[in-house]
Amino acid sequence: MEDQMAGDEGFSFEILKNGNPANIVFKAVPTGHEFSSLLAAILNLDGIGKNLPDEMLSRRIQNLRGNIELKSYISLTCTNCPEVVKALNVITILNQNIRNEIIDGGIFCEEIEKLNIQAVPTVYANGQVLHIGRSSLGELLEKLETLVGSNFQASSEISNFDVVVAGGGPAGVSAAIYSARKGFSVALVAETIGGQVAETVGIENMISIAQTTGKELSANLKKHLQDYPVHIFDNRRIASSEIVDGIKYITTTSGEKFSAPALIIATGASWRRLGVPGEKEYMGSGVAFCAHCDGPFYKGKKVVVIRGGNSGLEAAIDLSNLASHVTVLEFLEELKGDQILQDKLKSMSNVEFIPGAATTAILGDGSKVNALQYSEIATGESKTIVTDGVFVQIGLISNSSVFKDMVDTNRMGEIAIDAHCRTREAGVYAAGDVSVVP
Repeated sequence: MEDQMAGDEGFSFEILKNGNPANIVFKAVPTGHEFSSLLAAILNLDGIGKNLPDEMLSRRIQNLRGNIELKSYISLTCTNCPEVVKALNVITILNQNIRNEIIDGGIFCEEIEKLNIQAVPTVYANGQVLHIGRSSLGELLEKLETLVGSNFQASSEISNFDVVVAGGGPAGVSAAIYSARKGFSVALVAETIGGQVAETVGIENMISIAQTTGKELSANLKKHLQDYPVHIFDNRRIASSEIVDGIKYITTTSGEKFSAPALIIATGASWRRLGVPGEKEYMGSGVAFCAHCDGPFYKGKKVVVIRGGNSGLEAAIDLSNLASHVTVLEFLEELKGDQILQDKLKSMSNVEFIPGAATTAILGDGSKVNALQYSEIATGESKTIVTDGVFVQIGLISNSSVFKDMVDTNRMGEIAIDAHCRTREAGVYAAGDVSVVP
C-alpha cells in the first residue's frame, strides 16, 4: 500500500499489487465497519474471498465499456457502506479500466457539502450519481451497464432443475434446503442471500437467539445453505416468468434462463415509498430510509420520521440522540409500535408526536429538503413543518410484480396461498413476506 498526505485534501492511500496500482484508493482511515472492506480488497486481489462473483458475473464486469471513474462516499458509522464498497472494489479488480475512490465524508466535509450529499453510501460514476443507499454487486453492475454499455452476450442455454427457488431470504433459503433434503436438484436465484433481513441492525425476536444482527443472520443462512447441494445464483434480478406446458421458466435481467416443474416464489418485500411530490427528487438529499446509516448527517438538525410503527419508533429513538428535534408523523390517532418502544420514545425530551397526519409533499430549495407538508386528517387543514430531513418508515410492499400473470395477489401485491403454500397455479408455491401470510 502507498499512502500520502494530499495537501489540504486529507489523508489517502492506494493499494498496490506487486508494485502496481490496483486502482483502489482509500481517502479514508478504514476503521470500524470499513476495515472489512480494506481486508476484502487485499484478499480479492489474490483471488481469495467469499465475495468474489461467479464466472457469468465476472464476464459481465469484464465486458463493461470504456473507462469508469467511481467515487464512493461513505461514513464509518454506516453499516450498509461496506457491502457497496466491497462490491465496487470487486468490479474494479476484475476490470482494469475502472478506478474506485472510497471517500470518508467525515474527513472530506467540504466535498460532501459541495455535492450536497446527505445519505451514504452515495456513489458517483464518471461525475454523475450512480446509486444512493444499500445495494448489491448485481444491482450496481446493472446500473453501470446501463450507464456505459456492455459487450456481454448471454448464453441461449436454459438451466434445468427439479425446483427453482426465487429469493434468498429466510423463506427462500428454508425452501431450498428442504427441497434439497428431499433429493431434488435445486436452483436458488436471488439478488442477495439474506434478503430484507440483511438490512436489520439488531434482531431480538428470533426464538432461541436472544440477540443477533442482520449481517450475522444472513451469513449463517448462506453457511447453512452451502451444506447442501443447492446451486446458488445470487446477484441476479428476475426480469420475467412464464409457464409453458406445465414447466416454469424464469429469466434474469442478464438473460440467464432457468426452468423446473416446480417454482417456489420467496422474493420477499421492499421498503414502501410515500409517492408524494418531492420524495424522489430529494432522495439522498434529505429523504432517507435508514436512520442508522444516515442519522449522523443530521446531527444538531431537525428531522421528521414518517409513521409510528416499530420501524418508525426505533428510527426516532436512534435519531433523538443526534438530531436537535425529532417529529414523528402518524397517519392513525395513536402509535402502532410496541409499548416498550413507545415508553422509551416518551422519555425523550426532543421528540414530538403528531397523530392523524397525512404527508402530502416534501419541500426543498432545489438541492436539499427544508420542509414537509402534511394534512390533518380530522380537519383537512394543511400544515408545514420546517425540517432538514425526512426518514420514511412506512413499511414494506411485496416483490411479486414479475409473477403477477402467474398467481393471484391482493391489493398489497401479496401472493394468495393456501395452508400448504400453494398458489392457484399447479406447481407454483409462495412463502415468506411475498405471500399473504402475516
